[in-house]
Amino acid sequence: MEPEYGISTPIRNPSPLSWVNLSRNLILAYQSLGVVYGDLSTSPLYVYSSTFIGKLQNHQNEEAIFGAFSLIFWTITLIPLLKYVFILLSADDNGEGGTFALYSLLCRHAKFSLLPNQQAADEELSAYKYGPSTQAAGSSPLKRFLEKHKRLRTALLVVVLFGASMVIGDGVLTPAISAVLSSVSGLKVTEKKLTNGEVLLLACVILVGLFALQHFGTHRVAFMFAPIVIIWLVSIFSIGLYNIIHWNPKIIRAISPYYIIKFFRETGKDGWISLGGILLSITGTEAMFADLGHFTAFSIRLAFAFVIYPCLVVQYMGQAAFLSRNLQSIRNSFYDSIPGSVFWPVFVIATLAAIVGSQAVITATFSIIKQCHALGCFPRVKIVHTSKHIYGQIYIPEINWILMILTLSITIGFQDTTLIGNAYGLACMTVMFITTFLMALVITFVWQKTVLLAAMFLLFFWFVEGVYLSAALTKVPQGGWVPLVLSIIFMMVMYIWHYGTRKKYNFDLHNKVSLKWLLGLGPSLGIVRVPGIGLIYSELATGVPAIFSHFVTNLPAFHKVLVFVCVKSVPVPYVSPEERFLIGRICPRPYRMYRCIVRYGYKDIQRDDGDFENQLIQSIAEFIQMEAGEPQFCSSESSSYDGRMAVISTRTIQSSSSLIVSEIEDFTISNTIQSSKSLDLQSLRSAYDDENPAVRRRQVRFQLPPNPGMDPLVREELMDLIEAKEAGVAYIMGHSYVKARRSSSFLKKLVIDMGYSFLRKNCRGPAVALNIPHISLIEVGMIYYV
Repeated sequence: MEPEYGISTPIRNPSPLSWVNLSRNLILAYQSLGVVYGDLSTSPLYVYSSTFIGKLQNHQNEEAIFGAFSLIFWTITLIPLLKYVFILLSADDNGEGGTFALYSLLCRHAKFSLLPNQQAADEELSAYKYGPSTQAAGSSPLKRFLEKHKRLRTALLVVVLFGASMVIGDGVLTPAISAVLSSVSGLKVTEKKLTNGEVLLLACVILVGLFALQHFGTHRVAFMFAPIVIIWLVSIFSIGLYNIIHWNPKIIRAISPYYIIKFFRETGKDGWISLGGILLSITGTEAMFADLGHFTAFSIRLAFAFVIYPCLVVQYMGQAAFLSRNLQSIRNSFYDSIPGSVFWPVFVIATLAAIVGSQAVITATFSIIKQCHALGCFPRVKIVHTSKHIYGQIYIPEINWILMILTLSITIGFQDTTLIGNAYGLACMTVMFITTFLMALVITFVWQKTVLLAAMFLLFFWFVEGVYLSAALTKVPQGGWVPLVLSIIFMMVMYIWHYGTRKKYNFDLHNKVSLKWLLGLGPSLGIVRVPGIGLIYSELATGVPAIFSHFVTNLPAFHKVLVFVCVKSVPVPYVSPEERFLIGRICPRPYRMYRCIVRYGYKDIQRDDGDFENQLIQSIAEFIQMEAGEPQFCSSESSSYDGRMAVISTRTIQSSSSLIVSEIEDFTISNTIQSSKSLDLQSLRSAYDDENPAVRRRQVRFQLPPNPGMDPLVREELMDLIEAKEAGVAYIMGHSYVKARRSSSFLKKLVIDMGYSFLRKNCRGPAVALNIPHISLIEVGMIYYV
């Protein structure tokens, strides 16, 4: 059964057979023009000028122009059309695409994950099941070989992180080349009075405005995006068609790959180096796959095959026809090819379309960082949700301003579209190269095809992309070093954070509190058990963390009900709310100690709806009755067990009668709830709630239903739970310091003591990230020697 996600459900890939689905896909295809294809459709602004600048200046003739167009045509046909539209879009992860979606699929079908927090219950998630049964691939020698060697799994993670870092590099370079220099530089074509400094100043103003608008969210301006791109596509199609007819209709012959052979025969090594400019014609292709979660595969295919592809081919063909008769216009090929009567309208729409393309890449950067954070590969940052209805529309303030500073630095530092184009092309081709590698693994391990088929796919596209990548690498001294430096910096941040997080988790895993020790303390744990609920947050999915012994040692009293809470990410894009809570018991019933694992997918939004405490209490009450053997719960198909743990469905809670819930007004709280807190504490909490309405929790009261046949032990335990909730809830966390052991190597000390510690000090604290109210927070310090 397909999981339900309420209003935030991403649209899955429906079958394009019925008229209803067809109309839905047509609407989505229209919307995708403004979100997915803004970057790809603005490439004609700078492709020919970037190709023929440099050593190819000695080969500026009609044959070279024809050969360049033939290269562009077959590049667009092989990579965006064949690889992405017909093959890669079929490798979605429950409707999600992108580098991390492929990695998530691999982690579910093979033991590639480096963080050992996976549980058998995770495999029972609705979104976890994908493709054919994994039993057929269980005997694969290649799979066993990769799972056995940890270094190979680490290398795979590094490759994925490097690809993600290159996407972030795109987020820096795209606004610089598309939205600003390539479009605004058109002013210099007609306005000869404008100096380079004035054009640069105008470019910087547009950049600052672009990034300043991000906090409004893409949904506020998305309505404008698709019409702008459609007008742009109609414009370039019309101009291209006019140039073909007016200047050189013979350009149609250049579709033949024979002209590619003639091109390399004439230009030789210079032609190979010029491929660094040709590959700019496919920049933005990765967005088709990365933004799959917002649309459907059929709608993206529809938009590309029937709109984007023909418009781009005709535009590049028309531009080549114009250049074959006007070789002196190569430096400003696009703007010179525009008929004079329509220059200014086209210039305005070109600038707007390029800004739209930049917006898409910036948004994609936010999404990539959100996914990295969910998989434990990026420090905690503030994530603002700009839409209440659409997943993925987020805004990250820190990343936005970092991108703005880096983009301004690139724009001011280079001031040249060609140099930025060299960097941009290298970043895009590297992402495609990595995606091809991951896709070959998906063909083998997820689709369970033969290794020969995966090798054929890998070798064919690696040959095509490798030729372009090798040409792009020759441009490293001429600006190509920029994405490499940016990617290395971002990748180091990601890997250091993941390495430190993994070491900290392994420390907790190997230093868990002995269950025998807990049982020896007795139900009182050797201390005073006071009324109330203590939510002890830990990253451990099993066992009791070592920090709990610090709590027992340092605190003379502890709450009567203890719940060990683990907020955990699983390798699926979304987790249904019905499957989010995994409840279990740690010690025998008199101890009143429970475990709650809250599971989120890498695209899920951890919203603070103020109802977590109430859902937790209801889930524990449901578990207590389920464990006692009530028939209506034991026979529930929505429950699955992992040891002594069970998935508690919110749907089951709403339809059952484990507890009666009644809301109470704020002014009656002190009269209806018998709290053990003093009047001073109650007034302090009331003042805190008045000053912080965003964190105020929904005030409810729980009561037992009139059920004479209920087991007395179950009734007693439920009453203890209700009384503890009325006494108050405290959030207990460890304030941990992570240090390398004295016997560690110098490199490990450098990474842990400096790198990881610096990132932890300068990112959001776990209490802030989990929306824990400060007035209810208790922290106990502990040093981790890893």
